[in-house]
Amino acid sequence: MDIKIDNLSKSYGFQKAVDNISFEVKTGEILGFLGPNGAGKTTTMKMITSYIEMDSGEVLIGGRSVRDGETKKHIGYLPEHNPLYTDMPVIDYLEFCAALQSVPRPEVPARIREMVRVCGLDVEKHKRIRELSKGYRQRVGLAQAMIHDPDILILDEPTTGLDPNQIVEIRELIRKLGKEKTVILSTHILPEVEATCDRILIINQGRIVADGTA
Repeated sequence: MDIKIDNLSKSYGFQKAVDNISFEVKTGEILGFLGPNGAGKTTTMKMITSYIEMDSGEVLIGGRSVRDGETKKHIGYLPEHNPLYTDMPVIDYLEFCAALQSVPRPEVPARIREMVRVCGLDVEKHKRIRELSKGYRQRVGLAQAMIHDPDILILDEPTTGLDPNQIVEIRELIRKLGKEKTVILSTHILPEVEATCDRILIINQGRIVADGTA
């Protein structure tokens, strides 16, 4: 499912966080959204997922506005600060997320099994989230983002705080997911997008300054 961003802007007071940006992402493409901290990456991700209101512009998902509640169901989102309930076992947390995403009850067990398989969580699935390493917590975050089988994944700094081995594992998982879904991955680390993405957008001070292949 394609994404089209058209003249998107957002300000906080007198500070222009995102300044009239436009771009498109095609189905099956992994787009790297690269820029320094404070460049406007996270604000853009939050507008695409409709977590915050845009001041102007439009986000179209498959030709329909993201303001449409039905359109949001096509999006899975992993925020920069992964909001996990650490006292819950992995299985219970994924069941909770499935309910939030209105996954039909008869389909929930199969969706959980699929996420456990895809994200490599089988050994950890009965552990409480607080017992998991940072790498496995990120896997749980990816699992919750995909529990409702969205067509689009928005991943904000998905490898932050991981050790080198964990980074490689998450990169491989994202590349695998990108074969079937449309993925936007934001980061401030150039090797991250070079290793993972098909295409790179560079944002600085709220504006797109470059667009090219990885």
